[in-house]
Amino acid sequence: MTETKFDVYDFKPFIIKAIKEIGFYEPTEIQERLIPTVLKGDSAIGQSQTGTGKTHSYILPILEKINPNKQEVQAVITAPTRELASQIYQEILKITKHASEGEEITARNFIGGTDKQRAIEKLKTQPHIVVGTPGRLNDLVKEQALFVHTAKMLVVDEADLMLDMGFIEDVDQMGAKMPGDLQMLVFSATIPEKLKPFLKKYMENPKYIHIEPKQLTAAKIQHYLIPSRHRDKKAVVFEALNAFNPYLAIVFTNTKKMAEEVAGALSHRGLKVARIHGDLSPRERKKMMKQIKDLEFQYIVATDLAARGIDIQGISHVINYELPSDLDFYVHRVGRTARAGFSGIALTIYETSDEDALNKLEKLGIEFKNVDLKKGEVIELEDRNKRKKRQRQVDEAALAAQAIVKKPKKVKPGYKKKMKYEIDKVKKRQNRIKKRDK
Repeated sequence: MTETKFDVYDFKPFIIKAIKEIGFYEPTEIQERLIPTVLKGDSAIGQSQTGTGKTHSYILPILEKINPNKQEVQAVITAPTRELASQIYQEILKITKHASEGEEITARNFIGGTDKQRAIEKLKTQPHIVVGTPGRLNDLVKEQALFVHTAKMLVVDEADLMLDMGFIEDVDQMGAKMPGDLQMLVFSATIPEKLKPFLKKYMENPKYIHIEPKQLTAAKIQHYLIPSRHRDKKAVVFEALNAFNPYLAIVFTNTKKMAEEVAGALSHRGLKVARIHGDLSPRERKKMMKQIKDLEFQYIVATDLAARGIDIQGISHVINYELPSDLDFYVHRVGRTARAGFSGIALTIYETSDEDALNKLEKLGIEFKNVDLKKGEVIELEDRNKRKKRQRQVDEAALAAQAIVKKPKKVKPGYKKKMKYEIDKVKKRQNRIKKRDK
């Protein structure tokens, strides 16, 4: 059996066996820094870029710490969306299936939109690990079906999204029923001010682990800009999908209504399109995710629900039908591609009103390539900022010409100061003219 650098953690043999089967060789940076912390029993706050191996940084040490001889809830893992909770649960099963007789670890997944009565039936025997959405888990606690008072570990994944979706209160209510020496592990892309009282309540001097991204997005993502130029954007998306011919593409919209409109327009043009958004029933969403994983679709239209944490294998292209109002979501969206060392393409169809947002992304280090579509082909365009840069150079030259001070044959003291004063005066006059024109 091949060696793995995870051997250093002295995990149980079945965990090491699972790690080798999954194909992990060397821990990622967050795994390297978090696994020893979790094994020691310390609480921690983890901030890291998507696709850094965060999920296994807590799953592996939690499984190591579970006592299979105590048939009680020992760890609770919460996630804001049903898809993410199910994904975490599946990763746990990939490892626990290797456990031999006497060291079996039981895990259960409880998410909203499923049969609550059936969930209560399953809890006649309490599992070692519970994964789920906070609303459903808290419901089961209130029904006195799920006993979290025995759990020594609580994971809050995607905590800032939990806050946005109003789930922190459910997590808080569960946390209040857990032991005083609770080990809490919180993962969040950002730490909003409104989240801090919750963290302070449950975590005393937690270890803070922030993995600085080497770049804002994965190195192997190519970022393309396509101007809409008053064309029908749905037609532009269709043309882009044909021109780029993705293995699997996900098209992002800002609203559920727009997701339906775009998916409908693409379907009308003959494409088989999957939809992921909040208006689908739990059964529809579950069926859709299964069909996507079974590669029944080449195209997916989704809202930002799918941008955080959900790992759909094989996405080669991400298309922003519209830029997100929160630019952090640009990073989360494009993070669906170029995972695990593969390359990917992110296309953004932009309008003139998006200029400010694009400039902000460029300042953050995103390098866009300007392209357009012509007769099914991708053609390169000049840098959209070229005209602005040229105009700025002209303006600066004009300023210098207007502000020139005739240099006397003999330079008097204070000449440079006077020159600067004259230039500043012209700049102020030009700014006043610009403001008045606006």
